[in-house]
Amino acid sequence: MASVHAPESAAIDPIDALLSAHGLRRTAAARLVLGWLLAHPDTSYTHAQLQTALSGEGPSALDRVTLYRLIDRLTQVGLLLCRVDASRVRRYQAMPASVHAMPHFECQSCHRDSPLAGALMANADDLERAAQSALTALKALGYQGMSMDFAVRGVCVDCATSAPEAAP
Repeated sequence: MASVHAPESAAIDPIDALLSAHGLRRTAAARLVLGWLLAHPDTSYTHAQLQTALSGEGPSALDRVTLYRLIDRLTQVGLLLCRVDASRVRRYQAMPASVHAMPHFECQSCHRDSPLAGALMANADDLERAAQSALTALKALGYQGMSMDFAVRGVCVDCATSAPEAAP
């Protein structure tokens, strides 16, 4: 009697492949969170923003504790980048495997976090080489599991142009 099997060449979901490659279980919740962040690679989210964004996704909503645990695990294995902004708020973003430095601008007024990769296109290779050099030197000293965060802080164009002018 012949048994029916799925073809060996069946395409593996890229989210499942990433989770498996990093030793994580391929749960619906893990696929949902990682899938959302990978679909929005140029945006960083706070825990609350992620919870709001994901509230309408999937068959059941994630509770905040499950979400905290998932983003913590995804960060530990290097699939997410966790940044702490000037207000000490944690922000999470998908971390491409090939990237060692994620340049971004944080507005000190509205706290919006904007990627700078496009703005620094001419210098992106220099930044990447400098980051790789620093990480290589630290690795030689025994440091492990590193990533680099390059943050520029100031006031964004929107906040600067909408601020009331000071009286003379």
